[in-house]
Amino acid sequence: MLFFGGRDPLLNLLLMLPGMLLALTLHELAHGLVADHLGDPTARYAGRLTLNPLRHLDPLGTILLLVVGFGWAKPVPVDPRNFANRRGGMAAVGLAGPLTNFLLAFVLSFPLVYLQLAAGSALLERMLSFAVIINVLLGIFNLLPVPPLDGSRILPAFLSPRAAYAYELHERWGYVVLLVLLFTGLLGNILVPLVNTTYGSMITTAASILSPFGR
Repeated sequence: MLFFGGRDPLLNLLLMLPGMLLALTLHELAHGLVADHLGDPTARYAGRLTLNPLRHLDPLGTILLLVVGFGWAKPVPVDPRNFANRRGGMAAVGLAGPLTNFLLAFVLSFPLVYLQLAAGSALLERMLSFAVIINVLLGIFNLLPVPPLDGSRILPAFLSPRAAYAYELHERWGYVVLLVLLFTGLLGNILVPLVNTTYGSMITTAASILSPFGR
């Protein structure tokens, strides 16, 4: 999934930037807000409870999102020692980001479908389509149980203490695993069907709700 591709790569870049900035910003803000709510003020002290995207962008993750089609933001700092339940707190914080992306994707699918039904602005329709796809992509990608992705914070909450400890001991290999998945093509084989199915389901649901109003 190359956002630079197509007949108008530069136009595509401009149209997908709003969705990308919104997706990354709200993803990281959600992590920080949940952590703060659960008793960890680290993100607040670091100035990360903000809608300013410049506080959340990671250079490499942003470039990969633009060129390859997946990426990440700068992780919000979290100190699990401040949680009453360490693994439960980390799981809640980890889940907050992807859930925010899915919710945002679903909300944005309504104006997208409305434009499709009303034959509205093609450029705005494409921009919204990019935004929905990016949010779905980030949500699914971050649920993979590979460190440092959010899924690696969620999975230990469902493991026995011994299994969770063994899993966390191997966190340093997470980037290696991601690189192997990327360069072998396995990552695309995992993400593309899931993204397409989720995107299609959201659009279909929004269309079924809006179609009576478009007649």
